Amino acid sequence: MEIVPEGKNFRLVTEDELAAVGDILVQYMPESLKFHQTIQTYLNNKVWDFNFYVAKNWPEDPICLHFPGCTSTPNSHIYESVTIFCPSERAELVDLVTSEDVLIDLTQPLYLNFTNEAIVDRLEKHYEAHEKITGDVYVCDKPPEDATDELPPDVELVRLQPEHMKAVHDLYPASDIECREVFEKLVAELPAYGIFVEGQLAAWMVQSYYGAMFSMQTRPEFRRKGYGIFLARRLTKEVAARGYKPFVVIRPENDASRSLYSKLGFEKRFRTVRAVLRPR
Repeated sequence: MEIVPEGKNFRLVTEDELAAVGDILVQYMPESLKFHQTIQTYLNNKVWDFNFYVAKNWPEDPICLHFPGCTSTPNSHIYESVTIFCPSERAELVDLVTSEDVLIDLTQPLYLNFTNEAIVDRLEKHYEAHEKITGDVYVCDKPPEDATDELPPDVELVRLQPEHMKAVHDLYPASDIECREVFEKLVAELPAYGIFVEGQLAAWMVQSYYGAMFSMQTRPEFRRKGYGIFLARRLTKEVAARGYKPFVVIRPENDASRSLYSKLGFEKRFRTVRAVLRPR
């Protein structure tokens, strides 16, 4: 599909400009963390073809978008999904999105990846949010110390490869918005580990295209054996060593994940929402 260089309120950012956009986003941390690290990962590894846009009055109007917002949507249309950043105290800038009728078909559903809840609240003046999933962003400012724990002799830590990704994607809870192909590209470029018990994949964790850690899953029959915290500690340290700020998105009802990451020094920073937005 042809990439649109300019919309009504936004313009396409060239690759040469992206680092400077990231520099401006730093002043809006931690809220800008996910968008900032998406740019960072794109520049370092380009695991997916994202298109970044900023407001025409950037940086005075500090709002930016990237299309697609996720790697799988019903019609595989680049402008069908979006991720949005603006500071929560400037949520009125979201009106530039809801009036953006060149890049976005305002008569069709828009698939929104995890975005600050203040932005979503403003979007809901024009859209009805369906299939809402809330996720709290937890950030680790200081990577954990090395643990002395060792895996049992029949348990092996393995660097995951693309051929492992069918098993990972089949059990990934957000497989409706992230395609298997992006997992295959992630593990080829970014840290990704699995724990194998007697040759069977028991638990896994992958660094995402937005610099966070996602897909930390343990098969039910292998839970409560310490595999999850072993993987999380390993990946947290490796993500930080690569120059990223480790963070995770945890659903509020997921007490087990919150407890695990709290032990590693992760702290809650803000709330995000994922939704399908349908025009009112």
